[in-house]
Amino acid sequence: MVHSVEIDIAGRTLRLETGRVAKQADGSIWASYGDTVVLATAVASQTAKPGIDFLPLTVDYQEKAYAAGKIPGGYFKREGRPAEKEVLTSRLIDRPLRPLFPEGYYFETQVIASVLSADKTGSSDVIGITAASAALSVSSIPFNGPVAGVKIGRVNGQFVVNPDLETLEKSDLHLVVAGTADAVMMVEAGANELPEATMLQALELAHVEIKKIVAKISELAKKVGKTKWEVVVEPIDSALSAKVKALVAQPIRDAIMIPNKSARQEKLDAVLAEAVEKLKNPDVPTSERHIKIVFHGLEYTEVRSMILEKRSRADGRGPADIRSITCEVGALPRAHGSAIFTRGETQSLAVVTLGTTDDEQRIDALEGEYTRTFMLHYNFPPFSVGEARPLRSPGRREVGHGALAERALKPVIPGKDTFPYTLRIVSEILESNGSSSMATVCGGTLAMMDAGVPIKEPVAGIAMGLIKEGDGVIILSDILGLEDHLGDMDFKVCGTKNGVTALQMDIKIGGITTALMQQALEQARAGRLHILSHMAKALTGPRTNLSPFAPRIFTMKVKQDKIRDIIGQGGKTIRGIQADCGVKINIEDTGIVTIASSDEASLQKAKDIVSRLTEEVEIGKIYMGTVRKIMDFGAFVEVLPGTDGLVHISQLAHHRVKAVSDEVAEGDQILVKVLEIDKQGKIRLSRKETMPAPTMSGAKDPAAG
Repeated sequence: MVHSVEIDIAGRTLRLETGRVAKQADGSIWASYGDTVVLATAVASQTAKPGIDFLPLTVDYQEKAYAAGKIPGGYFKREGRPAEKEVLTSRLIDRPLRPLFPEGYYFETQVIASVLSADKTGSSDVIGITAASAALSVSSIPFNGPVAGVKIGRVNGQFVVNPDLETLEKSDLHLVVAGTADAVMMVEAGANELPEATMLQALELAHVEIKKIVAKISELAKKVGKTKWEVVVEPIDSALSAKVKALVAQPIRDAIMIPNKSARQEKLDAVLAEAVEKLKNPDVPTSERHIKIVFHGLEYTEVRSMILEKRSRADGRGPADIRSITCEVGALPRAHGSAIFTRGETQSLAVVTLGTTDDEQRIDALEGEYTRTFMLHYNFPPFSVGEARPLRSPGRREVGHGALAERALKPVIPGKDTFPYTLRIVSEILESNGSSSMATVCGGTLAMMDAGVPIKEPVAGIAMGLIKEGDGVIILSDILGLEDHLGDMDFKVCGTKNGVTALQMDIKIGGITTALMQQALEQARAGRLHILSHMAKALTGPRTNLSPFAPRIFTMKVKQDKIRDIIGQGGKTIRGIQADCGVKINIEDTGIVTIASSDEASLQKAKDIVSRLTEEVEIGKIYMGTVRKIMDFGAFVEVLPGTDGLVHISQLAHHRVKAVSDEVAEGDQILVKVLEIDKQGKIRLSRKETMPAPTMSGAKDPAAG
């Protein structure tokens, strides 16, 4: 049976329908919003995966080229590996869903969100979140949702719900929020140095809209009326649990107080190995797994109680304390800009490369083609956490962390009109113990300043955590990997001294209230200012000169009808300039000409040639011209390449001229002054005006008067 619900969101109808398509999935939703259509399906295995103690959930978002009336490029002409947007949106859907599965649910579960139609409003990501949640809600799969997704923009100080792409271009905020009826679960935002109070207002508005959508999903689930599976948590023998606790509780407390990450983990591993050795029962196949479950449960409890009761953390810091920071710039002699940012046991090597328009990344998306002039790539090699494993291409985590850091830095990068470079930052994580994406933001800022990129303000990032047990709540600044793993929140805040440039929040519990978010944002601001003060000790601002190894780029504006003069017939002129000068020249349809070279002399030579080709004749200006043609009434003189003017016979000299050939010959170089340019563009020149006036004793020229 087909069931559906509808709701108006920001002037467009959101329709969720189930029972018409993909009926063999456990749950399926045909979601439409305007002309955007997303099909979301949820399927779960009927048997739990043996021997695991985590949620085996996979979420995939995919965009079909036909959704925008396109045929995929490439040899095979079909969709291939996921594009970066698809990877990021898959994460966007996964993050709010994952915490809402019940404890002990170990069934292989797959959620797929497919964009079948795209109206170029850019709303498919938030529709994907909502549709995926609805697919789980109408199924029999255990799920403590529903959740819904909403996007918020801000134009001229006014918030806009689910803005289209054209509106987002003018917006100083790009915020995606997912939440339940009770609380916010996930936040992903980029902002143009907005105050924390403004970000909170946007979050509150998003949650108001989310509640409306969630109510409709619940209504739809009630119409479908499927009964959820009951999750049976595997029982653990109480006697075994007591033995494990008696053996390892105190050693765990001692181990978690070891400041060094590697030493702490080695001690914990040794304690666990000893417990397994002493308590494992060969006749009970599950005994080793149960020992590990009890052990990790005790580790979770001890770390949290230590923070809540003693307000002390594994490395001895207080809740709001920041780890020690060191900053080094100019670490790589041949790079255009580089920096090493170290905070505690987390370290990022950030490297900046400056390129030309040839280096721009061209993206073919459902919404249309566009180019990127700023890219940030994040790498997480295994040695950064002391592991030995094969190197692989960047995974979802690397892509996500790089996108967050890129979003944080983008608002402070100058526009193409003032800094016409393509900019790439690579962050190599050399050590990691929590918050490596935020180290990337700090290192990226320092590397750009080292490269001489005239950024508006330095940007720093900090990761906040949360420990919540009942009424006991503590917010942690600059969290460790251990606190991220065992805590309830990962809240990353990036910004300048003036305001926020990026947010990312993930919650592992049922959500977070506005009051807690406000407290976290204020504590993060204090931490951010502290980090910025340490960064300023290395560099207070961008260097005044670019690296000698960076390309030099000159930009000029010419009239559009002059573009053909630079290009020449069949591109002959521009190719000749590039070959002769050793430069790269790019010309936009608007008349913007960009000349790039690593050599100042070559750049200047090309600039002079292009300037001559595109120079406009000015009235009153004197030019050294070439006589091109002799006529009875005067001479045609080329004053600029391809631009001729007429010197009338009366303007050749102060005395009376009987024949033009008496004064000039074709090929002569003569000085001429521009007297007039008429409406047809004809140029009247004078040679006489550039010559000394005759002396008083000289004969008067009758024609001169």
